[in-house]
Amino acid sequence: MKFEIKDKNWKRYNLFWHYINNLRNVLSVTCDIDITKFLPYIKSKGYRFYPSFMWTVCKIINTHEEFRLGWDENNQVGVYDVIHPYFAHFFKEDEMCALFVAEYNENLEIFHNNFVNIIDKYKDCRAFDFKNVPPNVFNVSCLPWINYKNFDIHVFDEGKYLAPVITWGKYVEKNDRITLPFSFNIHHAAADGYHLSRFFIELQELLNSFED
Repeated sequence: MKFEIKDKNWKRYNLFWHYINNLRNVLSVTCDIDITKFLPYIKSKGYRFYPSFMWTVCKIINTHEEFRLGWDENNQVGVYDVIHPYFAHFFKEDEMCALFVAEYNENLEIFHNNFVNIIDKYKDCRAFDFKNVPPNVFNVSCLPWINYKNFDIHVFDEGKYLAPVITWGKYVEKNDRITLPFSFNIHHAAADGYHLSRFFIELQELLNSFED
């Protein structure tokens, strides 16, 4: 893991510190994402949907540095060379969740298998029992039971949490298209509406590129 400190030569330097010092707020966007091509592809491979879709999100997030920002031990802002999903996993048997980290890999099959191995290895963990959490993570969760219209989650820290907070809901089929609601929350110091829009556009392009 590499961490590059962002100094005054950073093009976002003044804007970033304006939001941190004067106007701490979070951008939240929810859009419907089309998985019509992606879903049959992963089914043909025998992959689980949750880690497979998570991989597409990771791929786009790791393409752009505004989604990989963080703080070091000296309270200096910087960018990680890679960021991994810190995801919530639901256990049906006792209706409890646990939070785990899956190391991002550019290869979908490798990432998927790593995810499955983590769930199996830590199947008895609950809540925050999993301790191996690196600093370069972003938050992922899913509401597979409902097809919602909007979702927002707030991180109640001192207002300096920079990593993306990602959530998606149940996918549904309508008019021969399969879509799901997808929500993206991020500190305004890290990104603007343009960056969120670009994320959604690129994620949709990636999902459209899959063929069964």
